[in-house]
Amino acid sequence: MVTNSRNGLLKQFILAGPILKTKLFLSIFVKLISKIIEYHENFYMFWLLTLNETSTDSITLRTSIGSVLSLSRRLLRGLRLTSAHFSRSFGGKIKTINMADPNNEAASSSSVSEQAPTATPIRDDLEKIEDFLEPDKKRRKVSRNDGKTEQKLEHRLGGILCCAVCLDLPKAAVYQCTNGHLMCAGCFTHVLADARLRDEMATCPNCRIEISRTSPSRNLAVEKAVSELPAECQYCAKEFPRNSLERHEETMCEERISSCKYSRIGCPWRGPNHERPEHEAHCVHPHRSGLDVMEALRDIDARTLEERRLYDNVFDLLSYEKITFNDLQMKPYRTDEFVHKLFYETSRFTAFNNQWVVKARINNSQRDPTQSSERDMTYQLILKTKTTYPLPLHYLILKGPFGDMKVQPRIHKFEFTDQENESPYLPLPLPDTAECNRLLAARAISFRLIMFLASK
Repeated sequence: MVTNSRNGLLKQFILAGPILKTKLFLSIFVKLISKIIEYHENFYMFWLLTLNETSTDSITLRTSIGSVLSLSRRLLRGLRLTSAHFSRSFGGKIKTINMADPNNEAASSSSVSEQAPTATPIRDDLEKIEDFLEPDKKRRKVSRNDGKTEQKLEHRLGGILCCAVCLDLPKAAVYQCTNGHLMCAGCFTHVLADARLRDEMATCPNCRIEISRTSPSRNLAVEKAVSELPAECQYCAKEFPRNSLERHEETMCEERISSCKYSRIGCPWRGPNHERPEHEAHCVHPHRSGLDVMEALRDIDARTLEERRLYDNVFDLLSYEKITFNDLQMKPYRTDEFVHKLFYETSRFTAFNNQWVVKARINNSQRDPTQSSERDMTYQLILKTKTTYPLPLHYLILKGPFGDMKVQPRIHKFEFTDQENESPYLPLPLPDTAECNRLLAARAISFRLIMFLASK
């Protein structure tokens, strides 16, 4: 019976033609691959049951086996889809094979029985392997608007021309190391100041090449390019070139914050500039009484009284009999302690027939000033020679002719004697931390010291 069914199948295969041959070949190939995969699944499941579930090798092997099974299933799924597509495409062109004889019915029933899933424990265990299977990689979604989401040219240039330290666009001078890495003026002086505090050579933060006060060069091309890049106004949120943004914010922007013209007589209003005319037209302060106006003027006088007192004191001191000034330079030194701390000191100079020295320290001799973002300097005046009579002195520090230190004049007074020959440390009146870093980055700090000796 097996021989007859095989001969009949072969006869129909020859009569069906090339299309039927291809269809039968695909179906036989699919059945063959499914049998191979079923055999491998049973073999792999038997292997997995003999492994230690908690060992690292077991987990690695489970993952590998899961990948193999996943690949095999995808191959079988692709073959079945190909076979189904072939049947739909060419089904109308040929007749179905006659399966009316008992032999063919037995063959068809056997084939159906072969395709029916078998509910075995191994099949249930195969579902547990899905936890170890890697998911299929998803294809990247390509958007039609990819070209529109690209960054603008000015944004890309901003990432290229920014400072290597603060990652911000420079506002003034731009320096570069010998390898071309850019630094703004503030970060450049900060790097030099940190190196001075650590007593080491300053290096570029990118390539670690040594830099000094004179080794980097200014990059004028970058400075001009940055000045033309657009920046957003902090008031109206419109974009303007950086070289004209400051003028726009100070004088032209209608959203800038301005004060009422009657603020000197007590009006506290502050608001957008375009609302100022309407406010001034309805301001009530011009119609107030003289008593209310005098109250506001007294507050203004209190704020200017300190400045007037300073100038009055300076003019009084200029009338003293003994006045001297010295243009000095403070140079960096290190203490002899276990942690060598930085301090500045001038060479000895002569004033009023005595020897003097000016000494300065950073952050009140903090252990590690590099760990602080705020930096300041304090200084003291030291008498180096013995004196037989007290020396009541007034003194102040100013910017000298050979330096560019930004210091606010402040007069101090101390009486030097043989027992008290050092004045207390007093703050050097610098405007901010950036100015302190700039002084630390220099080789020396130049200033002018004016001293007034009060006669008794």
